[in-house]
Amino acid sequence: MNVKHLHVFSITCLGVVFLAAAGTAQPTGAAPVPRTIRAATVIAPEGLLAAVAGVPDIDDQEAARDRSHEDADQRERDRETRVYEEARAQMDQSKYDRAVLLFSEAAAMKGARADAALYWKAWSQNKAGQRADALTTLSALARDYPKSRFLTQGKQLEAEVRRDSGQPARPDSETDDDLKLMAINALLNSDAEQAIPFLQKLLDGTAAPKLKSRALFVLAQSSSPRARDVLKGIARGNSIPELQSRAIDYLGQVGGPESRAVLAEIYAGTPDVDVKRRILRAFMVGGEKDRLLAAAQTEQNAELRGEAVQQLGVMGAHEELWQLYQKEASVDVKKRMIQAMFVGGNVTRLIELAKTEKDPELRRTAVRNLGVMDSKRTSAALVEIYNTDKDPALRKAVVQGLFQQGNSAALVDLARKEQDPSLKKDIVQKLSIMGGDRVATAYMLELLNGK
Repeated sequence: MNVKHLHVFSITCLGVVFLAAAGTAQPTGAAPVPRTIRAATVIAPEGLLAAVAGVPDIDDQEAARDRSHEDADQRERDRETRVYEEARAQMDQSKYDRAVLLFSEAAAMKGARADAALYWKAWSQNKAGQRADALTTLSALARDYPKSRFLTQGKQLEAEVRRDSGQPARPDSETDDDLKLMAINALLNSDAEQAIPFLQKLLDGTAAPKLKSRALFVLAQSSSPRARDVLKGIARGNSIPELQSRAIDYLGQVGGPESRAVLAEIYAGTPDVDVKRRILRAFMVGGEKDRLLAAAQTEQNAELRGEAVQQLGVMGAHEELWQLYQKEASVDVKKRMIQAMFVGGNVTRLIELAKTEKDPELRRTAVRNLGVMDSKRTSAALVEIYNTDKDPALRKAVVQGLFQQGNSAALVDLARKEQDPSLKKDIVQKLSIMGGDRVATAYMLELLNGK
């Protein structure tokens, strides 16, 4: 197929896609579509020609392939998470056969949750009475993941499986643990020092995940120094990763300065990016702005610097973010800072960056965030930027921002003044899909009447 035929074929296919999109309902579970887009009309043929007029060069193709690989890796991680969480949900509902199948699928992906999937698969197999299979699964866990934090509980589970071999399965045995937890909770209110060893035994044993979560919650509510020490130990990693994550959250929520000092100590001593990210979020919940600022200033990992910046934005740390922005070298982290300014509602700094930032990509990022902030002030700033800046890419970002705000009046005003055919077409295209907007409709009629 030569290039000419390829263009014709591409245009035909795109036309079919747009025609289908105009009459097809939004798929279940999809993100909400803006009102202005829901009433979309078919794009004019010249717009389709523009979409396929150029053939990407080699660099563009390589960059696209790199992005495609990254997207594929992320999709695989997301799929693993979905399968694993669904398996956990089935297990919590005592649907053990279904849980075994899903945990097998998650383990086969060989991702970050593979060892956890193997442990809970064996746990579910034991509950379903498949004890020989459970032992085989535990053997695979020990063989394939010799450093897994599930090995200790895996050995306990293996001992229980061997002990119960030949006996009928007891899928309702969680009831016993429920009663124990109720007794422990009552004892905690009257004699915490006696209750805590029982809680710790439940947490270290092979109880169901939901019971362990409840036991950890009970532990976190206690003001006992011993209970706090156990919680800190779990947060340091003296348990399975899922309990460690919850313990970190609880120390940020209910612990005082001493508990958050422990989190800072854990942060400094662990190489685990996921644990560090969790701690940064706990700092935000605990109001630890200074610790977040320190992480944003000194953390070598750009992803974690970005996380610290994002949490500062949630806390409304406007001046701190602005000072950090002046010193930051990473464009990606600066984008996170701009996003954080948006989250914190810092319109003033976003307008300043949209007008003065030297990096075109960062300027466009600021403009896009202003476009999501629906206000008269941001609209006025966007129009001013359009009228004073000659960068076509930036002006298109402004048009997109005004379109997202539903500001048809500003778009019509820009369209009437615009002399560049390409930019004017972009504005008119946006107006043409703002269905139900009286100002946009009036302008469409104006164009049809040749005014």
